Amino acid sequence: MNASDVQATFAATLVDEWVRAGVRDAIVAPGSRSTPITLALASDGRVRVHVVLDERSAGFMALGLGLSTGRPALVVTTSGTAAVELHPAVVEAGQAGVPLLAVTADRPAELHDVRAPQTIDQVGLYGRSVRWAVSPGVPEAAATGTWRSLAARAVAEAAGGGPVHLNLAFREPLLGSTLPLPPGRPDGAPWHRVATAVRRDAPAWVVDRISALAGRRGVIVAGAGAGSAPAVRGLAEALGWPVLADPRSGCRVPARSTIATADALLRSKEVGSQVPEAVLRLGDPWVSRVVGTWLSGLGPEVDQIVVDPLGRWPDPERMAALVVTAEPESLCAALSHGSAWGEWGEQWAALEAAAQAAFDEVLAGHPEVTEPGVARTVAATVPDGGVLFTSASMPLRDVEWYVRPRHGLRVLANRGANGIDGVVSTALGTALGGDEVVALVGDLAFLYDSAGLVGAPERACSCTLVVVDNDGGGIFSFLPQAGALAEDRFERLWGTPHGLDLAAVAAGYRVPVGVAGSAAEVGPAVLAARQAGGVRIVVVKTSRRANVAVHDELHQAVVTAVRRVMA
Repeated sequence: MNASDVQATFAATLVDEWVRAGVRDAIVAPGSRSTPITLALASDGRVRVHVVLDERSAGFMALGLGLSTGRPALVVTTSGTAAVELHPAVVEAGQAGVPLLAVTADRPAELHDVRAPQTIDQVGLYGRSVRWAVSPGVPEAAATGTWRSLAARAVAEAAGGGPVHLNLAFREPLLGSTLPLPPGRPDGAPWHRVATAVRRDAPAWVVDRISALAGRRGVIVAGAGAGSAPAVRGLAEALGWPVLADPRSGCRVPARSTIATADALLRSKEVGSQVPEAVLRLGDPWVSRVVGTWLSGLGPEVDQIVVDPLGRWPDPERMAALVVTAEPESLCAALSHGSAWGEWGEQWAALEAAAQAAFDEVLAGHPEVTEPGVARTVAATVPDGGVLFTSASMPLRDVEWYVRPRHGLRVLANRGANGIDGVVSTALGTALGGDEVVALVGDLAFLYDSAGLVGAPERACSCTLVVVDNDGGGIFSFLPQAGALAEDRFERLWGTPHGLDLAAVAAGYRVPVGVAGSAAEVGPAVLAARQAGGVRIVVVKTSRRANVAVHDELHQAVVTAVRRVMA
């Protein structure tokens, strides 16, 4: 075999093995050095190939596919800074435990350290963010017996919950003929399967310790990964405890134990001063600083128990008395028997109802578009079984703070590293996974990843992007800097008004755009975009200054409602 044929056969073998291991999608950023892999993917026919111009967007689109399907998608780049552009998506995947296969082409050893173009040190490029990284060198015929193992292990490592980096060196000429592939396992099986023994059940003494708390004053704090809504609801009934339910937990469903307004409730002195005897924390922490501050201020006498299936340490407040490595679902099942629901739970249920009524009353008095109202309306327009994808910063907080409980809604966000980069591409990738997606994003996040819209009208997916345009960084208006500094200085350094017509920006990418000019127009505009199908954008304009005022009005209304309930 000549060298170019070896490379072509190597690439075709990897693709065949990836398919055997369950890979169904590849995001390819155009480049020369990655030619063998790109051609092998395009020629195979069993992998959907999505071509994306910008490597950073490509990485986040692959991340969205992993979020949606739970399967690793490939993202393929050429060498040099193209590989560097994947780093933000790799970091997010690593922090959030999302499966991802980052495949970067590289130059052969003889082109390193001699100033050859598009040649950088790509070995270990992503540091500790990846679960596994390998640079096998230029393919050689003598190593044929290792090729399937390499591909299968990459998928198995990524499927364990995180990104994998394959750095593949190719030597010119890059075009070759594919020869017969080395034989694979019978019946299309992957070369390797990995059976991981995960300790799913909590020790009996932990179950007994929590069970003994039933009927006492406790709360369950549920974040992403908390377990299914029925399981957590059963646990809440058995313990008699309310569930402070982050929307990403999947537990924010209509039930007497569901508390969706925890951020607003805990801002009141009457609720914030409540000291439970125990806190059971399932899944990731809330975004809300108010909830986190309340948890950190409870003191060492309050028994805080954190449950995480991977043995991580989701305790930024550092108040956990016990960290349990177990599946929350299994723990819920072990404890869900009987009912201890009583006065403590009923009081929280009454507070939740009062807060929701206060939200409705305040927002009804604002015919103009408000950001809390947009979050509340948009979440209600997502179809049953659909996905609400939210960008970090204010949209995610507004969804967490104001969206009412409902069934059939899956809420996703890039909460690993909490960045606003790549949100358009992640939303599109999530939609490519087969979900109908409605994404709520801020204007700066939209502009930051507008390159993700290149080719969007041709994507075979349903994704409606609702862009909240307050002409800058709305979240910074809530910080002390906004009141402490001169307005012009604050605007230049934090407000960062962009002054752009976002509808025109979207139209420049040939994406259909709608504009909602009032609160009453938001729901119909989103519904019309959804029904039209494909990728569409709805722009809603708001004011940053007015946004701070309406948030304050909502919170004060809840404080007043709480006082009536607890009088």
